[in-house]
Amino acid sequence: MTQNRPRSTSHRIAAIACTVFVALAHLVTGYLLLLAHAADPAGPWDSESVAHSNFAAGLALSLAAMTALLTWVFVKAEWLRRWWLVLPMLSALAAALRLTFLAPEL
Repeated sequence: MTQNRPRSTSHRIAAIACTVFVALAHLVTGYLLLLAHAADPAGPWDSESVAHSNFAAGLALSLAAMTALLTWVFVKAEWLRRWWLVLPMLSALAAALRLTFLAPEL
């Protein structure tokens, strides 16, 4: 069990900056996931919406991976808590599911 040490002002500022940065990255990833999951082809001729959905899901997956790496660095520096690692994993799972099992069909 770790001891509760008094936190310095610079440590708190770093934690707040990391929180804001990671939260913004999660908002962008969430928006891309929303776009990917909201795409529904109008018919068998609408391959463009399927391509856009795949692009948004792939971009969300790569952004979730980068956010996970940054979050891991911030957790190791003790600027963020471990539960922050759950959010990019859930985003990556949602993007991977959209690219595989939940992909729109023509």
